[in-house]
Amino acid sequence: MRHITAADIHGFEKVFRLNFVNGLPGFKSANLVGTASPDGFPNLAIFSSVIHLGSNPPLLGMVTRPATVPRHTYQNIKDTGVYTLNHVPTDKVAGAHYTSADFPPGISEFGACGFTAEYHDGFPAPYVAESAVSIGLRFLEEHAISNGTVLMVGTVEHVYLPAAGLRDNGTLDLVAMGTAAISGLDGYHAVEPPVRFGYARPGKPPVAE
Repeated sequence: MRHITAADIHGFEKVFRLNFVNGLPGFKSANLVGTASPDGFPNLAIFSSVIHLGSNPPLLGMVTRPATVPRHTYQNIKDTGVYTLNHVPTDKVAGAHYTSADFPPGISEFGACGFTAEYHDGFPAPYVAESAVSIGLRFLEEHAISNGTVLMVGTVEHVYLPAAGLRDNGTLDLVAMGTAAISGLDGYHAVEPPVRFGYARPGKPPVAE
């Protein structure tokens, strides 16, 4: 088994280090973050850093990169206070990845990358019409991290998904809805149906349901 130390990582070539460290968490969620500027211009960006922070109230977090260059997603969230998370469909992963390109001002990633912006119930941030699961969030707080990244925390206000995608016990059928996963910086995956276990209790080994 290979042993890699912090000193080894620090000494890696830049791109190798980026690929290596980004792959360490394993498979991650793939989300398109929809925002709009104060004048309503839509923006779309791929994120693989979305995490669950709590269920009551429902809070989701995501990490944004350092603002050493203009970060439209971050700025739009701070300016408007709202944004959307949209699961990446397995048949749209190329377009989703394309949103990471540095498009010039005045070009929306929605149109350039093959996605459709849509709005629901008066919420001012754009959703992705092609996504099976779309979530509207209101910005709650941010936490600066020592390397310049920022943990953005939002409260879930709206969720849209197919009725068949929600199981009786509250779990989501992500496989049936065609939600993709990400590994590293640029690996997109379709997933297989999961093996599910009941609530774990001491002295009662879990049995697959």
